Amino acid sequence: VQLQAYGGGLVQAGGSLRLSCAASGRRISTVAMGWFRQAPGKDREFAAAIGRLGKYYADSVKGRFTISRDDDKNTMYLQMNGLEPEDTAVYFCAARRTTITSRVPNEYDFWGQGTLVTVSS
Repeated sequence: VQLQAYGGGLVQAGGSLRLSCAASGRRISTVAMGWFRQAPGKDREFAAAIGRLGKYYADSVKGRFTISRDDDKNTMYLQMNGLEPEDTAVYFCAARRTTITSRVPNEYDFWGQGTLVTVSS
């Protein structure tokens, strides 16, 4: 599976962005997918995931971010509302060879190149 993430940018606190992850090589309906983020000097952390059993969110983004996918477009999305400076990071999309999600980065098999989100205060 090849993944390409895009949609990042600079936004003021309280603003919104929608990230997209376009997949090729395999139908996203047959895999679990997730969004992870990595802030400068920090480890990569789980943000959200979508799979056969549902959608899952990190506590830090719950209620503000929404993960979804469009099987016809073979694309996953992350709608981010109420952005805070602490959300500043490179956001990566990832996929697993299973329909079961995980919050652990190492359990994902395929990764996109990342897109930078910067939230100014």
